[in-house]
Amino acid sequence: MQGSNHAVGSQNNLEAYSLGLSQEELMLEHSQAVSSWIKVDVNCGDDSLVSRTLQAKGSKVNGFDLDPPKVLVVDDHAASRMTAVSLLGMEGYEVIEADSGSIVVELVTQKQPDLILLDVMMPGMDGFEVCQFLKQDEQTRLIPVIFITALNDRQSRIRGIEVGADDFLTKPFDRVELAARVKSLVRQKRLNEDLEHAEQVLFSIAMSIESRDPNTGNHCERLEKLGQAFGEYLNFSRYQIRDLMWGGYLHDIGKVGIPDAVLLKKGKLTPEDWQIMRQHVLIGEKICQRLRSMRGVIPIIRHHHERWDGSGYPDGLKEDDIPYLAQVFQLIDIYDALRSERPYKKALTSVEALSVMQEETDSGWRNPKLMQQFAEFILSCHEKE
Repeated sequence: MQGSNHAVGSQNNLEAYSLGLSQEELMLEHSQAVSSWIKVDVNCGDDSLVSRTLQAKGSKVNGFDLDPPKVLVVDDHAASRMTAVSLLGMEGYEVIEADSGSIVVELVTQKQPDLILLDVMMPGMDGFEVCQFLKQDEQTRLIPVIFITALNDRQSRIRGIEVGADDFLTKPFDRVELAARVKSLVRQKRLNEDLEHAEQVLFSIAMSIESRDPNTGNHCERLEKLGQAFGEYLNFSRYQIRDLMWGGYLHDIGKVGIPDAVLLKKGKLTPEDWQIMRQHVLIGEKICQRLRSMRGVIPIIRHHHERWDGSGYPDGLKEDDIPYLAQVFQLIDIYDALRSERPYKKALTSVEALSVMQEETDSGWRNPKLMQQFAEFILSCHEKE
């Protein structure tokens, strides 16, 4: 759930930004030259590190007035740094300063900024090294980084893109352009965080479901690993492999809506019980369908109990009408279940599990070609071991 906004169109950003200005501010902005310097007179204090909040009374950052975003400004030149600090402060941002790249990593951990305005050329650890380090870290990769570059410095821009920069600004700063680019990236970052949080909630629910049934062990974790391995074997795309791995955790998330009296019943399920149990695929689909990042997983959730001959549920789909990823996942799910010990059965060996699955394939339940590929995949894994 992640992306970079390279070379944000300044015209669109200026228009979007203008929507949030008063009539008086608009008149002022239109009277300023695009390349004008903004003169400031701020006592910068200790040049090594200054941390403060600069917010004009009544000033609001559009969409963020209840929680002002934090911007970390990193520049070893005090004058350039203070220009950015002053401009961002007037827009209502909380501004944190640093004069070297070496302290940025620790500062990011402590302050958790929403965006970093990063000078390229600094002594010691330069901007490229700082950006690359942050983008490789799972905890900081979502923080947008805007590089401050020299005018028409093509080489720095290319290098910045390579290390993961989200945008570029040239000196001197224009207040409108700076505000528009910062606001756009901060909004994108917070949307990504909301999406990531929603995904984490879904995975937490899925894990709680697995913990309700102690007999399944680490079923989800095994499915994730097996899905990745089989997906790579089939030369799937990165996104298809990701969907298979996520399906390992989320395929039965709908069981959160199934009563314990049915879900944890020790005896055989009655026809009425099965009617209730089969609803878990529809419940799971409803839980996940609002998240766009789950679009590739939803067919797995809904259709992993369909059968090749149309005797499965919930839709009775036949053959290639069954989404292909759901067919692939089904084999992984069944194989792991057969290989696992349960109170009502012993764990089968790989050969025994494949034999059972082949019998079901011969009965019309599975895709014959895909079943052959899966058997070859399992045997190749054992040969490697």
